[in-house]
Amino acid sequence: MELLEELTQTPAIAGREHRLRALIRGRADSLVDEWRMDALGSLIGIRKPTRSAASAGDRPLRVMVACHMDQIGFLVRHIDDKGFLRIQAVGGFDTRNLFARLAKVCTSAGDLPGVVNPTGKPVHVASEEEKKKVPELHELAVDLGLPADEVKEKVAIGDMVVLQAPFTEVGNTYVAQALDNRIACYLGIRALESLAEAGHACELACAFTVQEEVGLRGAGTAAFGVAPDVGIAVDTTLCVDTPGVPEDQHITHQGAGATLKVMDASAIADPALLEQFESLANERGIAYQRSILPRGGTDAGTMQRAGAGCPTLTMACPTRYIHTVTEMVHRDDLEACRQLLNAYLTTAESAPRMAG
Repeated sequence: MELLEELTQTPAIAGREHRLRALIRGRADSLVDEWRMDALGSLIGIRKPTRSAASAGDRPLRVMVACHMDQIGFLVRHIDDKGFLRIQAVGGFDTRNLFARLAKVCTSAGDLPGVVNPTGKPVHVASEEEKKKVPELHELAVDLGLPADEVKEKVAIGDMVVLQAPFTEVGNTYVAQALDNRIACYLGIRALESLAEAGHACELACAFTVQEEVGLRGAGTAAFGVAPDVGIAVDTTLCVDTPGVPEDQHITHQGAGATLKVMDASAIADPALLEQFESLANERGIAYQRSILPRGGTDAGTMQRAGAGCPTLTMACPTRYIHTVTEMVHRDDLEACRQLLNAYLTTAESAPRMAG
């Protein structure tokens, strides 16, 4: 899993995806016929068909697979007179998971290690009421352990800040920061490798998109340029089959396979495309599960509305503790996602037809 580890350890928050873009391009350069980068910074690898469709039309089916590169993180918004940094969130955070964390501040002079903690009194001298309060984001500070003048010399407003945590294996799972959505970047690269070996009749645009975590922005411009016939968003999704959550709110279950989203707050899956994926999974013995996510969305939401629009589906990997530095995916679910995406891309020849 060296590739997935490298992907999770490369900082790339929304609007600052340049490091990961370079890594992906280097890893997949021999697997595509052409690279494109659009105005927002999404990286799109084009693979031309290597065989003809059984019923060839005027042109091959054009499939766009969207794998967003960005992670949630922060930007430096203020440096005080003592050298402590205040931060601006880029993406959705639960502040209960943010303090007493190691961080990395990415500057033009190099990366600086730091510690994120709440301002105010420590537990030894805090009142009982103060101990109960969950700090808000504006109450957190990043301590670089450097003199203020050195901090101000090296750090600029707008520098990227990410939390730091290792990639590790826990039981039958992988645990790391930013598995949302480095899982998809991993699956996109693996799909390109598979197509290079197996062949395919569709034209693939594998789009490593930007700024998904702040409004699904990159997939919209990428899809407008690609004009796909079919759009597949690859992502993670909530897996809250954990203590304290009612069964009807679990969303997905760990170890039950790839998730095919029926709908979320951004998109309703094309029914024919959903059934096409299910048929492939059943034929090949690939574990899968359906899910509905009441809040949140994926790149499918903007792909399906770009230009003239296209049928879309989100295939997601169930992920526990999402938007923390201990995101957890089951190895069997990840493998099911890999197999199902490859099965679709190696057999896709025509767009699904909506009933009626």
